[in-house]
Amino acid sequence: MIACVEAAKGAVVLAAGLGALELIGSDVQLAAEKLVMQFHLNPAHEIPRIFVEIARNATPAHLVVLAIGATTYATIRFAEAYGLWRERVWAEWLGVISGAIYVPWELWELLHGITALKLGLLAVNLAIVGYLFRALKRSRSRNASASAPIGDTTAGD
Repeated sequence: MIACVEAAKGAVVLAAGLGALELIGSDVQLAAEKLVMQFHLNPAHEIPRIFVEIARNATPAHLVVLAIGATTYATIRFAEAYGLWRERVWAEWLGVISGAIYVPWELWELLHGITALKLGLLAVNLAIVGYLFRALKRSRSRNASASAPIGDTTAGD
């Protein structure tokens, strides 16, 4: 399930990056304002306002950099999804590290106001990080027991 979530995150961000490329040569601010309205967000609130302000100042070079960043992020998510699907230890490590990176930011956001969305995101992230961490511990104990000597088979010869 985690592999599917990571693949979906990669697909969404890749689509956003491709969308940024589509905006080259058009009115980026107008597109941002339409997006804010389509999602019924209040343009006077902080995040939608910042989003529209960034769009107002966006240049074609900014959009290309955004698309490159989105492609990089999506590639990492797709690699993690593949590795988790194939039960690779490196993917479990990647999942633990990339999930744990967000925890301090999520806690910081909670200090500025507790909402169900913020609590939910933190809970899901901690559940995923915890599950992958336990999977890593199981992998280590399996590897340790597989490499341990079974006993001396030459005794009694």
